[in-house]
Amino acid sequence: MTDSLVSRRAGVAVQVEGRPRRRSPLTWFVLVIAGFLALAMSSPFLLMVLNAFKTGEDYSSHGPIAWPRSFSLDAFTNYLSLVDFPVALWNSILISTAVAFGGVALGLLSAYPIGVGRIRGSGVILAALLLSTMLPHEALIYPLFYGAQATHTFNTVWSVVIVFVVLQGAFGTYLLASVMGTMPKEILEAAAMDGASRWQILWRIVLPILRPTLSVLLVFFFIWTWNEFYIPVVLLADQSAQTVPIALSTLRGQHSIDITVLNAGSLLSLLPTLVFFLIFQRTLNRGVTAGAVK
Repeated sequence: MTDSLVSRRAGVAVQVEGRPRRRSPLTWFVLVIAGFLALAMSSPFLLMVLNAFKTGEDYSSHGPIAWPRSFSLDAFTNYLSLVDFPVALWNSILISTAVAFGGVALGLLSAYPIGVGRIRGSGVILAALLLSTMLPHEALIYPLFYGAQATHTFNTVWSVVIVFVVLQGAFGTYLLASVMGTMPKEILEAAAMDGASRWQILWRIVLPILRPTLSVLLVFFFIWTWNEFYIPVVLLADQSAQTVPIALSTLRGQHSIDITVLNAGSLLSLLPTLVFFLIFQRTLNRGVTAGAVK
């Protein structure tokens, strides 16, 4: 009798807990406001997609907000005929990937003696690295231009790769050194007492702990480098070495094109970074919340 009564009460409790909770009016109001904000933030992207599939006559007659009378791929065809998009896409992928991995590796190796070794003057070094990341690119372009000419890397992708590996590595060093400085000394001292060398401590202890942070830096460095324009447009004057943003800008300056072709080129330029972000979105979310010493 007692067992049956307990089981009934448990079943009732499970049914009560399983009922969907009713949302309050305030919750619905917040969701509506969030929906309007999301629509407003995504409206430029939606307009770009909408106008990319229009014809020039349709855009001129009905404006940018009107729905296309018929979806057309003429803008994409015209864009690909004016710009060597596969070459620009390959250059952007090569530069962004090399800078992302090179900047993370340089930042890790530079931050290790500062954050873990705790060398003298580490605060001054980190302050100098932080100031270097805050310098405008216009202040760096003259020495970078003459340095690329002196090293015979001008008009090659490696000039941009070297520059941005150093710039991104400076930011990575500042961030990773700050994170390494908060690591418990007991873990590192225990590893040293067990006979682990400095390289073993780096690869077997520090690197696994920092892997989520390194993943976030890798994603950010790739996207930041992909969107860079000023330094690449100066160092990559040759069309065979230009990136996607440069190819899009030169298209606008060299040819008289309609706005639909420009929207089609912008959409093609945006798709690789969007796909990259969607692929590594889970890694980015994990990296933001992970990394704590267990």
